[in-house]
Amino acid sequence: MNPLIHLDNFSKVFSTEEVDTHALQSINLSIDKGEYVIITGPSGCGKSTLLSMLGLLDNGSSGSYKLGEKEVTGLNASERARVRNTDIGIVFQSFNLISDLTVAENIGLPMTYRKDIAKKEQKERIENALQQVDMSHRANHYPGQLSGGQQQRVAVARAIVSSPLILLADEPTGNLDKKNAEAVLALFDKLHKQGTTICMVSHDVDVARHAQRVVRMLDGKIESDSGQQAAIVA
Repeated sequence: MNPLIHLDNFSKVFSTEEVDTHALQSINLSIDKGEYVIITGPSGCGKSTLLSMLGLLDNGSSGSYKLGEKEVTGLNASERARVRNTDIGIVFQSFNLISDLTVAENIGLPMTYRKDIAKKEQKERIENALQQVDMSHRANHYPGQLSGGQQQRVAVARAIVSSPLILLADEPTGNLDKKNAEAVLALFDKLHKQGTTICMVSHDVDVARHAQRVVRMLDGKIESDSGQQAAIVA
């Protein structure tokens, strides 16, 4: 079985007139369907840049990126947006909800331009996503009426409403207190048990305990990968 995500010798260089910054250097990484992977490491190590590349928010500078059966290296902006909309769900540290849209309307945003999903099915998907994150009772509220933890739940619902191949999360508990952070992590645990493939960036050691596999980064490189170690042991 082919991995869901496969990076081969993948690098990212940010260039200015004065200096080239090698944010990612020769990354080799595979993630299988159903895995729960945490990418961790010190600030500035490249973990958020890596997640950005996985989410097709930008292209790499060299190497290969396959998402499922698709080679997605070098896609233009509109092509990347199309793949993101169908195959990738992303949750950010800041909730990125639109304040003048209701919870249900925010969750439905990824399907706005999906002609392949009928209006009736869109409504059903929104209702299902609300149930998944235990926010059905808040469907007609606005983000400003919600706590931080509730807003992040809505952001998770928006990320999963299109049934993506993978759910990416960049420090999803970074703006939450301990109680709300634990509630959001419990939600990720629940989604994983239901079969969702998750790749999360976090610097928090407690967060890393929720994952099956921990990838540690340092200076733009993968320093260690517990998945590779497990494979060697096996």
